[in-house]
Amino acid sequence: MRTVGIYLYDKVEVLDFAGPFEVFTTASRVARRQEADATPPFRVVTIARQSGPITARAGLSVLPTHTLADHPPLDILIIPGGDERAERGQADLTDWLQTQATQLELLASVCTGAFLLAGAGLLDGRTVTTHWEDVPELATAFPALTVVDTGRWIDDGDILTSAGISAGIDMSLHLVARLTGDKLAMATARQMDYHWQDSPGEPPS
Repeated sequence: MRTVGIYLYDKVEVLDFAGPFEVFTTASRVARRQEADATPPFRVVTIARQSGPITARAGLSVLPTHTLADHPPLDILIIPGGDERAERGQADLTDWLQTQATQLELLASVCTGAFLLAGAGLLDGRTVTTHWEDVPELATAFPALTVVDTGRWIDDGDILTSAGISAGIDMSLHLVARLTGDKLAMATARQMDYHWQDSPGEPPS
């Protein structure tokens, strides 16, 4: 079982975190259905800088299960986007991201979550993507990155970045396929009634 952590903060984009949450939890549910004695492949936890509820974009209140200080060891960490500007440059978050990056199997961002990874110096020298609207700003702010707008996600081995919002679902299904096989990923997408774009594909027109 891999533990997937999803970082939450005020004004986070709802589908940026809820989409990956749904993918990994549904994959575990489907895996158990396929084989009753199987160990669920994923456990998902939500993490915030402090305890208490956060208010996502459009006013959705969410109660994260852990803080930066008390979460379990993570195998995968996903940083969603949204209006993340208040999170940029927060020393405790930067230190935490840098520490986690040395311990994780995989680190991923959705949409403008890439700004938080880039701000922690974790994307230097990488080819990355983000929401099409934010590609110029990311490229200007972090010239050590190669920022492209060429598809739904970029898998760069231990770090993945995705384009905006719904692209995080496609990237998460890609991770399910990469880590557990295509069969479970396809069954997860079907269970979700989701038309999975199972290749990086083309950017939205």
